[in-house]
Amino acid sequence: MEDFFDQFFNFGPQVQPEQRGSGSGVIISEDGYIITNNHVVTDGGDGVADEITVTLSNHKTYKARLIGKDPSSDLAVLKIDGNGFPFLLYGNSDNVKLGQWVLAIGYPLTLETTVTAGIVSAKGRSININSRQSQSPIESFIQTDAAVNQGNSGGALVTTDGQLIGINSAILAPNGTYAGYSFAIPVNLVKKIVNDLIKFGDVKRPYLGVSVDQEKYDAGDGAHVGSVAKDGAGAEIGLKKAM
Repeated sequence: MEDFFDQFFNFGPQVQPEQRGSGSGVIISEDGYIITNNHVVTDGGDGVADEITVTLSNHKTYKARLIGKDPSSDLAVLKIDGNGFPFLLYGNSDNVKLGQWVLAIGYPLTLETTVTAGIVSAKGRSININSRQSQSPIESFIQTDAAVNQGNSGGALVTTDGQLIGINSAILAPNGTYAGYSFAIPVNLVKKIVNDLIKFGDVKRPYLGVSVDQEKYDAGDGAHVGSVAKDGAGAEIGLKKAM
């Protein structure tokens, strides 16, 4: 009877099932550098996938290694070995216009390569989703109504002439599936972060070293400096505590 109740109420030995996840990615160089989302290759924290496999549209499969990741922007860079890979060209996300037609490319819901179309409805959008995996989230999403679902994460948002303008990263949906709104990281932000990850393994960000005196803050009078760190850029250019 004890064994029966242990099994019925799950008190007995438990086997942890193998954890698997999938997403999309964008090849950005002929030698196999790939952009994807941080949340595709990690658990949202410090945990990274034990093994990363990349399958191309021609069904060839490669083992990938993680070059670097940035939870703040939800980006990661992978590398597969080889040469002569087809790759996307960077566009300029600053030139994207509201109402412009765009295409989202990825592998949603276990489907093979899928393309959906939509229009840009906003730029510089923040939905506070990256705060789930970072204490210093960076968000400036391109919002579109191109259909994006689970599996699209890390895939390309491109113009109608095929230039990469964003990396699809998130949806805003109460039921977990596409409800009309999708969000992509603008490529001009992606380029800076990806270049740092490839060159340094992490992202180099400026450090002003200044805190704001909240009690003296006045939107019409700017922000009053409360303190200045000695090793910050603010101290180097002569910023001082407001009197």
